Amino acid sequence: MTMKSSARIFLGLLLSLLFVLASCKHDPDVIPTPPVTPIDNGNGNGNGNGNGNGNGNSASCDPDTAYFQNDVLPLFISNCAMSGCHDAGSHKEGIILDSYQNIMVTGNIRPFRLDGKIMEAITTSDPDDRMPPAPSPTMTSAQINLIQNWISQGALNNLCTAGNCDTSNVTYSGLIVPLMQNQCIGCHNTGNPRGGVNLETYAGVQSVALDGRLFGSVNWDTGISAMPKNSNKMADCEIAQIRIWIQNGSQNN
Repeated sequence: MTMKSSARIFLGLLLSLLFVLASCKHDPDVIPTPPVTPIDNGNGNGNGNGNGNGNGNSASCDPDTAYFQNDVLPLFISNCAMSGCHDAGSHKEGIILDSYQNIMVTGNIRPFRLDGKIMEAITTSDPDDRMPPAPSPTMTSAQINLIQNWISQGALNNLCTAGNCDTSNVTYSGLIVPLMQNQCIGCHNTGNPRGGVNLETYAGVQSVALDGRLFGSVNWDTGISAMPKNSNKMADCEIAQIRIWIQNGSQNN
């Protein structure tokens, strides 16, 4: 075999190899199947299935941990999973944000990565692309940081049921406002007061507190529309805090 023949054979093999490599496609990222049962990291009721973090040996909720069931899901329910947007009935753009599994899969959440479309939607300054859309208010920096922390901590289906409920100093600014912001004003805000109820202002909250609708709705009393809508019932501690604030005169304190 001549040198020229060998060179041609080598060149042909090299070109074939380059063609094969160029035609290869990387498989898309695989989203792990989310665990169905949330993991309780608070009082020992969690079994830890799915990620090994459910040791449950803490007497209180960790203030540095973002708990999906306690903190993150209410934000999605209030701000996103509503009729016409991302509830199961509307599923706008195929995205449903009403449960852990739907948020992980249709929302394309990837643990430890903050480059997904949900983070882009809630942080963009473009009014045409931002979520929640106008006239609903944008998420606060604290709410955005909470979702970021949850994803950065692994996007776990976790919750905390530890008995560290503080009802000794229930104030409107300290406890009621954060509850309204995280669980209510996505639907009941100044720009979009569904059912004629605006919980973005003290006057609006006070009005439904005085006529019994606020406590009745969060306590899921018979004959009153249960709130938060299409979500889990508020924690017993949160309901107790609302009750105490109302009993103390629904003050703007």
